[in-house]
Amino acid sequence: MGPVPRTLELFYDVLSPYSWLGFEVLCRYQHIWNNVKLQLRPTLISGIMRESGNQPPAMIASKALYLKTDLNLLKGHFQVPITFPKDFFSVILEKGSLSAMRFLTAVNMDQPEMLEKVSRELWMRVWSRDEDITEPQSILAAAEKAGMSARQAQGLLEKISTAQVKKQLRETTEAACKYGAFGLPTTVVHVDGNTHMLFGSDRMELLAHLLGEKWMGPMPPVLSARL
Repeated sequence: MGPVPRTLELFYDVLSPYSWLGFEVLCRYQHIWNNVKLQLRPTLISGIMRESGNQPPAMIASKALYLKTDLNLLKGHFQVPITFPKDFFSVILEKGSLSAMRFLTAVNMDQPEMLEKVSRELWMRVWSRDEDITEPQSILAAAEKAGMSARQAQGLLEKISTAQVKKQLRETTEAACKYGAFGLPTTVVHVDGNTHMLFGSDRMELLAHLLGEKWMGPMPPVLSARL
C-alpha cells in the first residue's frame, strides 16, 4: 500500500482572476509534485466576503487602480490570458457568478472529470474574451466548448436551481470560511497530519515548501505550452 496522498483543496470562484492564476498553477503542478491530490472546490466569493466581513478590492479606489496594473503584469508571468472586462464594475459587482458557480457545483457532483475544463472555459469567457457567464446560453456555451455534449450540459444546467446543488455550494463556501478564508483563491494543504490555509495565488512557493517539493515558477519547464 502506497503513501497517503497529500491533499490540496482549492477553493475558487470564476469571478476572481487571482483564482484563475492559482488554479492554473496547481493544475500544472499536480502532475509534477509527488503524491499530491488536487481537489477543486467551486465556492461563492460573495459568500466568503459576507461571512468574513471583507470587501472586493475594487471597492477601494487605490486597490482598484493597482488591480489592473498587477493583473497586466501577472498575465505574462503566469502565461494566463487575462484581459479586463470593459464594464468591470458591472461584471464584478452587479452580475456576479452565482449561476456559474452553481453550474460548476453540479458538474463537480455529477461529472467531476469535467470540472477543470469547464471552470477554465468560464474564466476564459469572463476574464479573457469579455463574455457573459450569467445567462443560461453563456454557461451552456462554456460547457460545450469544454467538451461536454449539449445534452449533458443542459441536464446539469437544469440542476442549478435544485436544493441539492444550492446546499452543496453553500456548504463548500462555509467550509472555506471555517478554514479561515477571507477571499479567493484559498488553498488548504493537508500534509503530515497538519492543515495549512494559504490565501492568494502568490503563496505557491510556500506551498511547495510545505510539501517538500521544488518550486520552478508559475510555468514549470516541463509544461511550456501557452493557454
